[in-house]
Amino acid sequence: MSSTFVIVGAGMAGGKAAEALRDAGFDGRVVLLGAEGQRPYERPPLSKDYLRGEAERDAVYLQKDPGWYEQHAIELRTDTVVDALDVRARAVVLAGGERVAYDALLLATGAQPRRPPIPGADLDGVHVLRTLDDSDALRAVLAAGGRLVVVGAGWIGCEVAASARQRGMEVAMVETQSVPLEGVLGRELGAFYRDVHAEHGVELHLGTGVEAIEGAGRAERVRTADGAVLECAAVLLGVGVAPRTALAEGVLAVDNGIVVDAGLRASVEGVFAAGDVANHEHPLFGPLRVEHWANALEQGPAAARAMLGEDVSYERVPYFFSDQYDVGMEYAGHGGPDDEVVFRGDPAAREFIAFWLRDGCVEAGMNVNVWDVNEDIQALVRDAATVDVDRLRDPDVPLDEVLGS
Repeated sequence: MSSTFVIVGAGMAGGKAAEALRDAGFDGRVVLLGAEGQRPYERPPLSKDYLRGEAERDAVYLQKDPGWYEQHAIELRTDTVVDALDVRARAVVLAGGERVAYDALLLATGAQPRRPPIPGADLDGVHVLRTLDDSDALRAVLAAGGRLVVVGAGWIGCEVAASARQRGMEVAMVETQSVPLEGVLGRELGAFYRDVHAEHGVELHLGTGVEAIEGAGRAERVRTADGAVLECAAVLLGVGVAPRTALAEGVLAVDNGIVVDAGLRASVEGVFAAGDVANHEHPLFGPLRVEHWANALEQGPAAARAMLGEDVSYERVPYFFSDQYDVGMEYAGHGGPDDEVVFRGDPAAREFIAFWLRDGCVEAGMNVNVWDVNEDIQALVRDAATVDVDRLRDPDVPLDEVLGS
């Protein structure tokens, strides 16, 4: 009797896992369950070129041909909510009571936007950005113009702010930390992005929070904690995401996501997790949950191989990218707030590489408007060897020779 593999979550990780199963020659039943009404698609364009109307809807799908899943005998069921896991009986329970049995189960349920308890956050005109439908709603906001208030200066907030400015909207950004992206990049690199947005006309309200969102039935103004009143046409809440762990609670080990080992195996036999929801035991960094496209792109197929019985150890260096105005960047590794930051190049010229060092070893690197170096940065991170900081800083020393000092 052939096996049934069930994948809960039809985003990037789940979609790529289903593809990988068929590419590996698995001829059993593959059931791909997605709560959204869409076939698997990529999320990065939702805050960038798709949001700005520079890319059409077909460009975001993993498979451009909607018939691909049927052609490859993948049972894609959209608009399908899984209510519970019955791991003893090896089944998932759908809304309405239908049970789908599995021999192996992959949870790729992703994450959901956080909604802070701000008075008025439920008004019309208050947006989050996670899904294609969310991006469509924001596209209409950008087309209508006016002022957008962005609450939160993380990656989503910064990218949407940049896209809105590029479409001609006025933008005000409110962030509790002292600079954008401070929690991710630290104060020095956050100040770089603060200056980028200020130079493009974003009105920055840093070091303050939101007291309330106000309006007669829809968002018309934002009142900040330090007393500013920001009139607006719409509001974006960009204050991070939380892993979708509800299915796993009380069933699997959960700690900032579904806990999985280096092989993406959860705490119950036959269950795996990948993507934004997986808190993975990374061989280099220890427990790590990564909320970025590349992780879902690569971790989904790795989980598929593990489901097929391969001895998998997922060791890829975390990677992500961001485009804001004319500033493109790639980041590899996992730096911390106490790491030493070393620059190669001149941040004022908007072309540089920043490295995060701990005990003389490169923990992470970010190349800004400097290209074809990210593989070398990843090699430095993987090597985990002490580097000569002077050679690391020197742009005349090729990165692939830094370790040879």
